[in-house]
Amino acid sequence: MWRVRRAAVACEVCQSLVKHSPGTKGSLPLQKLHLVSRSIYHTHHPTLKLQRPQLRTSLQQFSSLTSLPLRRLKLSPVKYAYQPHRSFWPARLAARLLKLRYLILGSAVGGGYTAKKTFDQWKDMIPDLSDYKWIVPDIVWEIDEYIDLEKIRKALPNSEDLAKLAPDFDKIAESLSLLKDFFTTGSPGETAFRATDPGSESDKRYRKVSDKEKIDQLQEELLHTQLKYQRILERLEKENKELRKLVLQKDDKGIHHRKLKKSLIDMYSEVLDVLSDYDASYNTQDHLPRVVVVGDQSAGKTSVLEMIAQARIFPRGSGEMMTRSPVKVTLSEGPHHVALFKDSSREFDLTKEEDLAALRHEIELRMRKNVKEGCTVSPETISLNVKGPGLQRMVLVDLPGVINTVTSGMAPDTKETIFSISKAYMQNPNAIILCIQDGSVDAERSIVTDLVSQMDPHGRRTIFVLTKVDLAEKNVTSPSRIQQIIEGKLFPMKALGYFAVVTGKGNSSESIEAIRDYEEEFFQNSKLLKTSMLKAHQVTTRNLSLAVSDCFWKMVRESVEQQADSFKATRFNLETEWKNNYPRLRELDRNELFEKAKNEILDEVISLSQVTPKHWEEILQQSLWERVSTHVIENIYLPAAQTMNSGTFNTTVDIKLKQWTDKQLPNKAVEVAWETLQEEFSRFMTEPKGKEHDDIFDKLKEAVKEESIKRHKWNDFAEDSLRVIQHNALEDRSISDKQQWDAAIYFMEEALQARLKDTENAIENMVGPDWKKRWLYWKNRTQEQCVHNETKNELEKMLKCNEEHPAYLASDEITTVRKNLESRGVEVDPSLIKDTWHQVYRRHFLKTALNHCNLCRRGFYYYQRHFVDSELECNDVVLFWRIQRMLAITANTLRQQLTNTEVRRLEKNVKEVLEDFAEDSEKKVKLLTGKRVQLAEDLKKVREIQEKLDAFIEALHQEK
Repeated sequence: MWRVRRAAVACEVCQSLVKHSPGTKGSLPLQKLHLVSRSIYHTHHPTLKLQRPQLRTSLQQFSSLTSLPLRRLKLSPVKYAYQPHRSFWPARLAARLLKLRYLILGSAVGGGYTAKKTFDQWKDMIPDLSDYKWIVPDIVWEIDEYIDLEKIRKALPNSEDLAKLAPDFDKIAESLSLLKDFFTTGSPGETAFRATDPGSESDKRYRKVSDKEKIDQLQEELLHTQLKYQRILERLEKENKELRKLVLQKDDKGIHHRKLKKSLIDMYSEVLDVLSDYDASYNTQDHLPRVVVVGDQSAGKTSVLEMIAQARIFPRGSGEMMTRSPVKVTLSEGPHHVALFKDSSREFDLTKEEDLAALRHEIELRMRKNVKEGCTVSPETISLNVKGPGLQRMVLVDLPGVINTVTSGMAPDTKETIFSISKAYMQNPNAIILCIQDGSVDAERSIVTDLVSQMDPHGRRTIFVLTKVDLAEKNVTSPSRIQQIIEGKLFPMKALGYFAVVTGKGNSSESIEAIRDYEEEFFQNSKLLKTSMLKAHQVTTRNLSLAVSDCFWKMVRESVEQQADSFKATRFNLETEWKNNYPRLRELDRNELFEKAKNEILDEVISLSQVTPKHWEEILQQSLWERVSTHVIENIYLPAAQTMNSGTFNTTVDIKLKQWTDKQLPNKAVEVAWETLQEEFSRFMTEPKGKEHDDIFDKLKEAVKEESIKRHKWNDFAEDSLRVIQHNALEDRSISDKQQWDAAIYFMEEALQARLKDTENAIENMVGPDWKKRWLYWKNRTQEQCVHNETKNELEKMLKCNEEHPAYLASDEITTVRKNLESRGVEVDPSLIKDTWHQVYRRHFLKTALNHCNLCRRGFYYYQRHFVDSELECNDVVLFWRIQRMLAITANTLRQQLTNTEVRRLEKNVKEVLEDFAEDSEKKVKLLTGKRVQLAEDLKKVREIQEKLDAFIEALHQEK
């Protein structure tokens, strides 16, 4: 710099000489000075005769990464002396001449270099259109055959030509030395300049002040230049965005329609989706990079993501936790700005406010659906793809904000759950941590920085982002504090880079464009840039997204092949384990096993229709009689048998049958039919199928059976129609032939014998073992059984005395029995006497009825004559015939309802249950379990991941 300043002084001297020297005929115009002259040419000076140097033609290599070669300046030492009577106008003249020529030379050199650099930058920004030649006419691609572009490029001035235009500083030094000799030829001992001038101190102070002002001015000019080029770059990017949008759009006329290739980032996102299903806990298998966005609650994570995605896609609330589960956002380039979920085909147009509102609502619904009852946050991930022109390709995961205190309405474990989710994502050694810090609050209140420093202590994969810088600059009294935050000096953490962004004025209705304009305007006028606290590349979300995208793809290229090799080894191990454990079984994953089980279950339901009508009716009739036999004997037959004549018997039977039919019998019949259908369905579902039976489906079949039965309801109109049929069957008393009469007697004997057997068992349990069992099996009676036995014996004596005794004991008879027992030293309670009498009388009555039944075997002849002139009355046989016929007709009716209606409805319910289970992944995991299932599931996932990784790596190499 001091050499340049001396040259400038010399130029001023020359200019003064030319302008004021009396020996000069005319001033030398500056336009006639040669641009590359190596000295100052004066035509009228008597002592100086210098020749104009020839133009140098040698070229020197130059690029944007190197600087122009500068030769060392060999200046002769200049001695300064004081000349009181000589002015310095020659020096001022020379300085002005040299200054002008430097401006001309600098403009020429800088203009040529800037033109070439701009051409190279524009050339690099032009997208690769090799995959879209079908859109542009062929004449465009053949233009290089008619115009030699390479020749034009070579014709532009290169670095050597530009270096040729630079001045020869050695010659300038020689010229300055000559000027020194010229100005010192006056009187001996005198010099052109005096070093010890009394005003030199003030000149130095003035020079210092002017240097400081120049430095400030240069810094301000540099800042304006940076911002200027930033705006130019944004404008070019916007134009490039529009061009790429046109290129990516399909031909509306349908000409040259071709299927576009799947983008690289979409392929990578699919790998992450499959991997997250395979390894939901993000263990050692999942080391593929993604950008993990972490920060304190309300630090501005969502706003930064929206600025990167260029759309308001996330739900928001003032001070309320809105991010309740991780959201994986895949950003990719596309012709239209749209968003769609991984499991949905609906596209949301992000340029329309109604679609944006619908997208935010859908994300909020999915978050609330993922959160289980009693929880506040969920580890389940929501996958969202966002496409648009100019978007940086990367995968970001927005995590719930880290909190310090659990407030009311939150689950008690919310804080720990958020920490565990964040750690699970950040423990991935290849995950890029985008740490968001609110710049408007005190740094000491930050929680996330400690967590980030634990996960990445060396800061090799962390990018620090300071949000709300406008509020920070306005509220913070010490600007150096912001610089300390940006540089990470206030936090115990390190980072790859530090960025400062502005995400709006706090108004949720602001558009992305408005926020971007506000951000740019703020940083143009911000003291942070003017005072060099921040560099131009450290501000705005646009620069942040570029840096994050570059870091993301660098990490992907460094780690993806290693991950692919890891999955190859895992696949080999799983395949070897399957071959050794299940050599004869096909590798069916959980979904394939479910489909196989579904077909088996539907086949078993269809087999219900193959049950014979006879089998249905036998089962229904037997089951119905077991259900109603107690009521028939206890509430109908026994009370009617206590009457004295046949007329009263029939009247009592008709009344009780009518009451039974109206209230209980149809409902009991439907219950029996439904239970019979369940039993048959369960038998088909659970019975083994021999060697083909696979017990892996047992839990699933049992769950399907229970859920189907739970959902099935018998037709409500069945009871009404069944009531009429049963009433008409019980009204009929006409036994048409002897065979029906014998069948009724047989049915009556079986019913009475079964009831008698039950009664004897009840008496035996009441009085204890008899003498035979006591002697043979060494059993004894309890004290209570002894009392019951004494009471039974006393009641049997009374019954033998009066075999026509009614069914109930009178109070005086109870007193007599009690006193007789007390006389033998047995204390009894009246209720015990009644309970014992009930069983004793039932056994006596049933034995009497069986004897009467034997007498009625030959009574069909008397029945046809209505028992006229006969002491034999077999009304009880007619009663059991009516019951038997009602059971047969009811069984037939229920069988028709089963085969025609209920089996089909049950099959429909089974299909609905299977469809519901197919959509419930948790249910399938719970019902289809075991080592075999898990091994097949892992093997399929690893194969799918490896195939997608191989395809992605191949596409990645092709893009290079």
